[in-house]
This record gives sequence, C-alpha cells and structure tokens, in this order.
Amino acid sequence: MNGEQSVAIMTDSQGRAPVRESLAKDPAALIIVRKAGYSDLVAKCPCVGMTYAVSPVMNTLDGMRIVLNWGAHPADLDGHLAFAGNHVSFSSKQGDDAQLDVDHLDGYGPETITIGRRHAGERYVYAVHDFWDRRKPDTPDLSASDAKIFVYIGQTLIRTYYVPKDRKGNIWTVFAISKDGELQDINTMSGAFALSSIDVTTALLFGESPRDHDFHVNAEPAPAAVTSPVPEEARKLNTQGESAYRSNDYPRALQLFQAAIAIDDSYGQAYSNLGLVFQKSGRVAEALWANRKAIALANGPNAATTRAGTHFNNGRIYEEKGQWDDALREYQAALVEKSNSVYATAIARAQQHGAR
Repeated sequence: MNGEQSVAIMTDSQGRAPVRESLAKDPAALIIVRKAGYSDLVAKCPCVGMTYAVSPVMNTLDGMRIVLNWGAHPADLDGHLAFAGNHVSFSSKQGDDAQLDVDHLDGYGPETITIGRRHAGERYVYAVHDFWDRRKPDTPDLSASDAKIFVYIGQTLIRTYYVPKDRKGNIWTVFAISKDGELQDINTMSGAFALSSIDVTTALLFGESPRDHDFHVNAEPAPAAVTSPVPEEARKLNTQGESAYRSNDYPRALQLFQAAIAIDDSYGQAYSNLGLVFQKSGRVAEALWANRKAIALANGPNAATTRAGTHFNNGRIYEEKGQWDDALREYQAALVEKSNSVYATAIARAQQHGAR
C-alpha cells in the first residue's frame, strides 16, 4: 500500500471487519482476506461497504470457481456461464459439472459459479448481466457498480477482473476459456434490450446475433497480429524470480513471476516459469492453468519445443493423478509438436493404463 504499514484486523463472528475509512477509500490500497482452508482473496480498494466471499480450496485439477461481488446498486447483477449445451445462471443453476450457488437480488452478492470439472475441447464464456437494467442497453449503472470477478483454481486466486469504468451497457463479457483450457481476457461492455438470459449467453458463446438486438461476439478472440516487446520491468522481475527458484525459494519466485505477469499478461516465459514453480510447490491445478497460457503464448524459433515440453509436463500431472485419458491427450499433443521417444513411450503407457 505505497509503503504504508499494513493493518491487520480480525473479523467478528458475522465476518465484519472495521477498516479506517481513509484507508478503505484509498485506490492505492489492497484488501487481503485470509482464512485457513480457503484461498487468499486480494482486491483493490475503494472497499467501503463492500462484501467479499473467500473460496474454499478446490481439489480437482480442472475445476474453477468464479465469484461475483458488487456494490449496493444495481440491486440485481447475474453471473452467466455458457458452454456447449449448457447455460448456468439464475434460471438454470445446475449444468453439466457446473453450478450456481445462489441468486442474490439485493446487491453485493456474492454469486458463485463453480466448474467442478472443465470439459476438454469445449469453450466456456463467463459474463455479467445487469438484470435490474435489462431494458436499458445504454445504462451506466453496471459500469458504476464496483463489480469484481475473482477466479480461483486449486488454492489460488489466479485472476481478478474489475468492471470497466465510465462505460455504458448492461452486459459485461468478462472472459472465456478456450477449447484448449486457456483463460482468455475479454473484458468488454455491450448493451442489449429485453433479451432473455439464454439469448445473452448464446450470443456470447456462439457469436450469433440474438433477436431484438444487433449483438455479435466472435467465437474465438483473434490472435494479436503483432507481439509487443516485454517491458523491461517485467523482464527484471522474471529474472529475479528465476534466481529465487534456483535458491528453492518458491514462495518468493511465485510472487515475482506473478508480478511480471501483472505488468505484461502476454509474457509467455513468465507463465512457463510460473507453471514450473506451481508444480514444484505441489499446486498442480494452478500449474496446468499457467502451462496452458505458456503454450498459447509460445512464439519464436523455439515455440514448438516449448509447447511440446509443456504439454508433456501437463501429461505428467494428469498421470500422477491417475487421469489417463487426460494424460494421453497431453502426451499426444506433445508428440504433434515435436518428435521424441519419451513422448511416444508416455503415449504407450497412457494407452495401456487407460484400456484397463
């Protein structure tokens, strides 16, 4: 918090914590919530009057928890998760290996959607709809709602999204999960009039223009045409993280690689390093997530080698958990990228165990 000494506060039995107002309104301050058995929550202030939810540690490799919080107004924001044959929201809380916990109608939230197991080869889209202003496509209220999205994998808060400020629209399309499992930022605002929730998420997922409004989202975000140079500060943090890793200081290495990514979210080497440290730390669900970003961002003359090795590492994670079909898929992807007898042997091993 800009060098100021941190303030530690214990909540009461109702989960309430008094925070000095000047600190809670400081946009340079962070609030960190910790509880044993739960992932740490980190959010930017202002945080006056806000309600937050901490997420229990998830034990599945391909699980994800998405938590929506917002302010007092609008009273009714809804989280929507769309994927093949499924639309999880207030109108259909249970989907295939995914569910919404509760529909809040009076502000703040939280509303949580949990993916128990991501389906390989399927694309997911998560969006927030301002149901309160569903007939006001040009409303500024969603943008002013202080809405925040916390994305958890394993025991880690891996991504936080803040609603874009000073924008109009009643639909906030937050992120997608690609068919290969890569988390892809979208973070755009759009407006729609009198659409059903199914219309909204169908448009988001399949790129169709629903009735009543000309609304279109591409099925997959287009890759960037030009790769920007990595900022020097991000390179410096990544180098420091590599030094911490070689010293077996994994917590420090994690902090440094995450800081590098916070500066440049397209920094593939930092994601690759992050995945390695997560794996060494036993946080294998998080390692899979970081590795998938590293695969998607790999470029240059060694890109195929990077992708192959990372797919192989993912296969080892699945193999150690006895998920042979998933391991086989990753080993086969590694061999497609680069011929290697180690990959071929791993494929044969996965096929043998998977057939049992």
